[in-house]
Amino acid sequence: MADEVKKDETVENTNDAPATEAAPAAEAAPAEQAAQEAAPAENKRGGRNARGDGRGGRGGGRGRRNDRRNRDEDKGDDLIEKLVHINRVSKTVKGGKRFGFAALVVVGDGSGRVGFGHGKAREVPEAISKATAAAKKKMIRVALKEGRTLHHDGKGRFGAGKVTVRTAPPGTGIIAGGPMRAVFESLGVSDVVTKSVGTSNPYNMIRATFEALGDQTSPKSVAQRRGKKVADLLSRGGASAAEAKVDAEAITE
Repeated sequence: MADEVKKDETVENTNDAPATEAAPAAEAAPAEQAAQEAAPAENKRGGRNARGDGRGGRGGGRGRRNDRRNRDEDKGDDLIEKLVHINRVSKTVKGGKRFGFAALVVVGDGSGRVGFGHGKAREVPEAISKATAAAKKKMIRVALKEGRTLHHDGKGRFGAGKVTVRTAPPGTGIIAGGPMRAVFESLGVSDVVTKSVGTSNPYNMIRATFEALGDQTSPKSVAQRRGKKVADLLSRGGASAAEAKVDAEAITE
């Protein structure tokens, strides 16, 4: 009898064991089905995320352009901006007078780059901002001697305006008037002598000044163009070989 009871207990235990194991399996089956059903949704989300990343890539391009624009604006903050002239014009209309403004602006970095621009608008601030943007777009580089003056004399002409620019020794200062002073201050020149004849129109004076600055060349550029050394060019000007060598080493542009 004892043996039969034990057999019955083992049978009951063996019958109970699969039941206990089947229950978690049954519980796991819905979980797996839920996971399988959720998987496509996740894949779809992944697809949307992938498309979103694609948009993010295109947006990243815009971000790079914005960063470049911000860097340009940062560079623009370091520039020297000088308002040279503002002209106001009026137009008579049926309801009264309509005013407009034209601004002439000179922009430079104080180390050899300068530009000018003009802009027109109904308001003064907008005209100045347009002129400043135009000046930044067409800046030119001028070779400076020792970072303070021009390498050689020059002449420029535009319309009726004629200007003459001359190099000067240290301590001379900027001997220039009106629009020309704004150009040399923005350029970074501290010693220069200028003369303007023919007209006092600021637009023509500025253009003539930029024509004279555009003709400026440095001994280094001339030596490279002619395939010679800077010391050889300077020695032909009457200086000794030692002096020419020292002057050539001092020239940076």
